Amino acid sequence: MTYIAKPRLHHPTLQRNAVGYTRRDYEGKISTLCAGCGHDSISAAIIQAVWELDVQPHRVAKLSGIGCSSKTPDYFLGASHGFNTVHGRMPSVLTGANLANRELLYLGISGDGDSASIGLGQFAHAMRRGVRMVYIVENNGVYGLTKGQFSATADRGSRSKKGAVNNDSPVDLVGLAMQLGATYVGRGFSGDKAQLVPLIKGAINHGGAAFIDVISPCVAFNNHEGSTRSYDHVRAHNEAVSRIDFIDLAREVIAEPAPGGVIELPQADGSMMRLRKLHADHDPTDRRAAMNHMQAMAAEGEIATGLLYVDPDASDLHAVLETVDAPLSTLDESMLCPGASALERINAALR
Repeated sequence: MTYIAKPRLHHPTLQRNAVGYTRRDYEGKISTLCAGCGHDSISAAIIQAVWELDVQPHRVAKLSGIGCSSKTPDYFLGASHGFNTVHGRMPSVLTGANLANRELLYLGISGDGDSASIGLGQFAHAMRRGVRMVYIVENNGVYGLTKGQFSATADRGSRSKKGAVNNDSPVDLVGLAMQLGATYVGRGFSGDKAQLVPLIKGAINHGGAAFIDVISPCVAFNNHEGSTRSYDHVRAHNEAVSRIDFIDLAREVIAEPAPGGVIELPQADGSMMRLRKLHADHDPTDRRAAMNHMQAMAAEGEIATGLLYVDPDASDLHAVLETVDAPLSTLDESMLCPGASALERINAALR
């Protein structure tokens, strides 16, 4: 396979963000995915989000597992830290990296096979422990690298490209994330960049475990009539529960907005997520109501997208473990090994 490198030189008139980078500086290698793959649109949304948030590329650590989705970190943030783990094991490697250096921004990129099958247990524990991360699942409902078999997220009754019908119940990662304790849960569509970019920006600035399930049609194996993960089906059945816009500073706080009003949710870094309510019966800060609303829409054959649930007072694993503010990777031997007398005091306290 021939490798084509992107040119290093950028046009001098390209717009730069507050930290001096152009949008091109957040790109990676040229994608080798199929033309039209929804995963490339997700990569573009991530690039746009971090550029608009003025994130320095070296502050980002991107981790992935195995699958078409897990190839995509090679196509964005080429100047960031990266680690491609074994199949389904991204969450545990990310957890360890997060505990060692809490100052980095962690992006966990996975797929429906990587997270809903072999990595389901890892996904569950990352959510319940509250690891501060942006966990994005690029969900196409098939195993694209092994010729299009149904994945664990494929809807019952959906048809494969060859006409086979899926008879298994789907794993709902969004519902699981809310049940397990994720404090920022959303669903997007790779074909709706206007919704996906602010959804990712809100997740980046959230103070706990943020999970986004992105419906991303596979143009090779799952973009035909009868598929519930095709572009046509998602566009026809997509109903946004919210229209979101990310703003840097708080301007007004409205506690009980009417339909069409605004909720402004404070984030850990002092920024705000601004949510405009479109449905009178959907409150994104009510976990139970969010789950009920999502299930009711699914029963009607609709796909709920947008910010489904958020806890504005979220904390992360470091707060639970009461770790020091300095990254553990920067502590010297005197801090990590305080000596025999300190160990004796600890042992005495346990007797």
